[in-house]
Amino acid sequence: MKLTPHSRIGAIALTGALALTLAACSSGSSAEPGATSGGDSAELSGSLAGAGATSQEKAVAGWIAGFNDLQPGVTVSYDAVGSGGGREQFLAGAVQFAGSDAALKEDELEQAVERCEGGEAIELPLYISPIAVVYNLPDLDAEHLNLSAATIAKIFNRDITTWDDAAIAAENPDVTLPSLDIIPVNRSDESGTTENFTEYLEAASEGAWPHEASGDWPLSGGQSGNGTQGVLDTVTGAEGAITYVDASRAGDLGTVALKVGDEYVPFSAEAAAAVVDASPRAEGATDKRLVVELDRTTTAAGAYPLVLISYSLACSTYADEADAANVKAYLSYVASEAGQERAADPSVAGAAPISDDLRAEVQAAIDSITAG
Repeated sequence: MKLTPHSRIGAIALTGALALTLAACSSGSSAEPGATSGGDSAELSGSLAGAGATSQEKAVAGWIAGFNDLQPGVTVSYDAVGSGGGREQFLAGAVQFAGSDAALKEDELEQAVERCEGGEAIELPLYISPIAVVYNLPDLDAEHLNLSAATIAKIFNRDITTWDDAAIAAENPDVTLPSLDIIPVNRSDESGTTENFTEYLEAASEGAWPHEASGDWPLSGGQSGNGTQGVLDTVTGAEGAITYVDASRAGDLGTVALKVGDEYVPFSAEAAAAVVDASPRAEGATDKRLVVELDRTTTAAGAYPLVLISYSLACSTYADEADAANVKAYLSYVASEAGQERAADPSVAGAAPISDDLRAEVQAAIDSITAG
């Protein structure tokens, strides 16, 4: 199973990208003022720029607000340009940190050596969230639609084209399904969410998904949208549409309960965390690259295998001492219990907090950051 993204990244579209600043939302932190999570209470200053995954967008807004309560002298920004754009900006040295829904691939790790002053990239699994399969069927009288990975694969491969198809009906015998065309909607940009979604389809659909996992959508034509907001806008505006998004963005759209073993499991932070805790580290992971190989085919009760782990990317070595100090302080807050609780708040992102054991590993990696 592949965790690394394809490296083809188009030009970064900044139109519509979100710049999250400290001044934008600085209230409501659950952290204690004056206590940085990395054990360093020194007052810092300067600017700290990040870019990347749209999945983290709401969580990052909360993290920036909480960090601002601790370090008001540091101005943090985050452009939600997508995972591919974030990795590209980070490796080019345009930002000090990035968010990516897929781990760095080999050639990107090689680029990171030069970008990181002869050091290496640090990859920290700090945002864990289910990916929701969402649909626009406002007249459907059902809390969820029950779908197996094979049925979802056939829908997105355009083999199942109407909502009252026999395969969907067989999994939802008590639901009156509309005789309505299905409109699958995919991300048009290179996306870690797409890679995680296609990974799940490839691993769990028993051959119904005939494509390799990729951050680039494998089918041409059809409906698409740029970024998370783009696909949501498309689905919201078209009855019968279906897409895949970070669960924090599902809103009022209908959601799918996935078939896991003999049961159907709706998404939740707890169900996502159950899969992550049971999954091993990826081949090549180190004490600084804490990459997880998710078990997409689990049959464990209550587990939700369509999970996204969004990594925070940083350098082990920075040229500037202020950059090193600011990155360490910010990521320490993100990894802290207070930072993870903020992202777990349903009004923020509803993410699954990392475990105490994983937090200890993450903090050790953060503490290793230095200035060259």
